[in-house]
Amino acid sequence: MQEKLERLLSFLTSKGARYADVRYEEHTRQELFVENGVLKSFTHSVDVGTGIRVLYENGWGFAATDERGDAALERTALKALEIAMASNKRSNKEVQLSLEPAHKAAFKSWVMKDPFLISDDEKIDLLKAATLKMKENSRVVRATGSMSFRRINKLFLSTEGSVINQEIYITGAGIEADALGEAGFQRRSYPASFGGDHATRGWEFIEEMKLLEHAPKVAEEAAMLVDAPEIEPGEYDVIISGNQLALQIHESCGHPSELDRVMGSELSFAGGSFLTLDKLGKLKYGSEHVNITADATIIGGLGSFGFDDEGVKAQKSYIVRNGVFVGYLMDRQTAAELGLRSNGAARADSWSHPPIIRMTNINLLPGNYTLEELIAGVDYGFLLDTNKSWSIDDLRLNFQFATEIAYEIKGGKLTGKIFKNPVYHDITPNFWNKCDGIANESYWHVWGVPNCGKGQPMQVMHVGHGTSPARFRKVKVGVRR
Repeated sequence: MQEKLERLLSFLTSKGARYADVRYEEHTRQELFVENGVLKSFTHSVDVGTGIRVLYENGWGFAATDERGDAALERTALKALEIAMASNKRSNKEVQLSLEPAHKAAFKSWVMKDPFLISDDEKIDLLKAATLKMKENSRVVRATGSMSFRRINKLFLSTEGSVINQEIYITGAGIEADALGEAGFQRRSYPASFGGDHATRGWEFIEEMKLLEHAPKVAEEAAMLVDAPEIEPGEYDVIISGNQLALQIHESCGHPSELDRVMGSELSFAGGSFLTLDKLGKLKYGSEHVNITADATIIGGLGSFGFDDEGVKAQKSYIVRNGVFVGYLMDRQTAAELGLRSNGAARADSWSHPPIIRMTNINLLPGNYTLEELIAGVDYGFLLDTNKSWSIDDLRLNFQFATEIAYEIKGGKLTGKIFKNPVYHDITPNFWNKCDGIANESYWHVWGVPNCGKGQPMQVMHVGHGTSPARFRKVKVGVRR
């Protein structure tokens, strides 16, 4: 296949392309879903194709095909070139690409046990056992479990001389218990909501979750929440768990730091950003405790890879340093507009889409506290855990998050009392400036978010967020109706 793609790039160059790249990809997927001990769905699919991107003068073109013959590839290349020529006629600015050396390299995810070599029966039996264990609680009316596996093989070539092979695995799982009583319906999830946790690792990641061992507590807390009280609305000191902070970072730091949003190219769909160019290096985004990085090099992180889909090497860069906003997520074109090098944030969710700016692993770096020390610093407040719902405006400023559960803190200790339907809300910079403590490395975990949507047509990307629990002062908390 490499020789075919090399000929394709030479062909495009001969036709006047200023730059071109091609991605040949094979995606293998497996999805399982079990409810109340019964297998409800099991799918296995393979998707193969080639995406061709062309820059002609100052116009971009993209086309893709699932055919592999020379004639089909050449037709697709010509279509991409024609689109680029048409785009150039409407272009109103010069397109430059930030410098990137040619790479001849290979990358593979950190996999100890290939999930596609684990028997289907072992996967199904684990989910059945975990859901049946949750159903042992009489209040649990529905217990579900899911697993997902993906293997992505990519071959990238560019007219600049890069030839990059990558094999990326994605593994994830989660369980949920739905409890019902006279007071209504409540849910608890493990290890996180909306499909659990995911990583660029293998079957060993599932084993480490210990789904069966955690199932009784998940069911017990779901049942307890049914009759639990609601929080009296007010301002409270709160500690936010790692899995909830992952979504907080995703929505209120990851998305607004995407430079295409800042420059207006996502306004019609995903929105803009309050992190405008005049704020770079100046805005006090958070307290001095807040350090946020974009890091695609973390072992096992769901947003980790060897090279992005423009052939830029994976790297670590700061978005927020000591509370000050200092950097964006960039592709080669937007980086060049700021006179910078790309930090490798251009990715496509498949061969059939062009790369756009996406999060990698956007992480809140750990602090120096133990969780017990964070709790000890709260006279009265709550530990908020596991996302239930979220809402945030187009500029990523005003937000509201609901969590599945709130644990009461009184006199610096957890009381054992829980509350249902907690909601907290704030304005992004105000919120992050209220952070006065973050738990240390022993609590730090990279949570995987496999379903980040962006772009038109929509692309669904896998990203990661490293977090430890963190404490925030005087946050507005209420209830979700």
